[in-house]
Amino acid sequence: MAAQSLNTEVVMETAHRVLRNHSQQQGRPAPQQVPTPEPELQPVAEPPPALIGDLRLVKSVSESHTSCAAESASDPVPLQRSQSLPHSATVTLGGMPEPSTLGSSALSEREASRLDKFKQLLAEPNTDLEELRKLSWSGIPKPVRPMTWKLLSGYLPANVERRPATLQRKQKEYFAFIEHYYDSRNDEVHQDTYRQIHIDIPRMSPEALILQPKVTEIFERILFIWAIRHPASGYVQGINDLVTPFFVVFICEYIVEEEDVDRLNISRVPAEVVRNVEADTYWCMSKLLDGIQDNYTFAQPGIQMKVKMLEELVSRIDEPVHQHLDQHEVRYLQFAFRWMNNLLMRELPLHCTIRLWDTYQSEPEGFSHFHLYVCAAFLVRWRKEILEERDFQELLLFLQNLPTACWGDEDISLLLAEAYRLKFAFADAPNHYKK
Repeated sequence: MAAQSLNTEVVMETAHRVLRNHSQQQGRPAPQQVPTPEPELQPVAEPPPALIGDLRLVKSVSESHTSCAAESASDPVPLQRSQSLPHSATVTLGGMPEPSTLGSSALSEREASRLDKFKQLLAEPNTDLEELRKLSWSGIPKPVRPMTWKLLSGYLPANVERRPATLQRKQKEYFAFIEHYYDSRNDEVHQDTYRQIHIDIPRMSPEALILQPKVTEIFERILFIWAIRHPASGYVQGINDLVTPFFVVFICEYIVEEEDVDRLNISRVPAEVVRNVEADTYWCMSKLLDGIQDNYTFAQPGIQMKVKMLEELVSRIDEPVHQHLDQHEVRYLQFAFRWMNNLLMRELPLHCTIRLWDTYQSEPEGFSHFHLYVCAAFLVRWRKEILEERDFQELLLFLQNLPTACWGDEDISLLLAEAYRLKFAFADAPNHYKK
């Protein structure tokens, strides 16, 4: 079966229940079962406990966006939080901070239980990565997300005793790259690469963090070193966005939980910590790109192929939406190229991207394969709004500026449940993209 690391019966049952309840709350029939290719799926004999987690129901897309905007307009502007670092923080070279740095936000009983399970897995002499993937699929608690991402990406070993030495070795190796390569950024052969990186970084978000000179320099180094060491693709616009989630997750390991990363003054973080975060970000981003590098080679054939696969898949799962786009001459490349190039980062708030990546790193080929089904579910999520648009320009403008500013974990959980349902139904069929 697809996604062997998961109990498919568990996830399928939960996905169906989530989607059914979500539809009932909106007052319309549950979505019809996606036509399943041969061989026919076997029914679940007995509903098992939910793996995806405590998925709360949300309003319809339009209602959710409207109410969120109204609430934002009426709420007073919050005072800026204190940015001082906790005095008792003990930072080791690339290691976990003391618990005092993780904040004291009250956790629900379920959240506390999940956090304990993660801590137990991470503390084992040899972390069971399959169990860690199963537990991470439905989201990773913030205090353990940095270490969990480093393990799931393959950056750190499962053996707990080997981790400190691995961190020190990889961090040292990265800074050796900087000494060896970074001065060449002004050489004629590399000037265009460095200039494009320098142009693209100010366009990234969150602006308040990225535009701090020290952070800008970090991103420039990471992207330039990666481009020099990967000449088959070099630097391509879109790669720059993939740095942000890793950097934010890893830097948040050393700040109080309540502090807003958008307001973080990087100069308040110890220089040695920032150095280690830079190195860890480089290596984890490199691991991600190793699996999708054909997205960024000449002519970006990987993206071209995935956009075509998305078109074929949507024609199977929602023919009215597909025909409506075709009727108004909207081509999938006009909106979905960016979805593949930036892994939906330009379509979602950063905290939603981070939650999405929890699952991507838990799925076999999450960034390269499961992302396709997420994009299909994402497009169909807006079917009502799409079918109401009768003008090419308005339709394309909507697809390029989807109203997700108020999305939260509940929206991502529903999106992932639907994406997994699609993957379960189609991924194992040899001709599943064709009618």
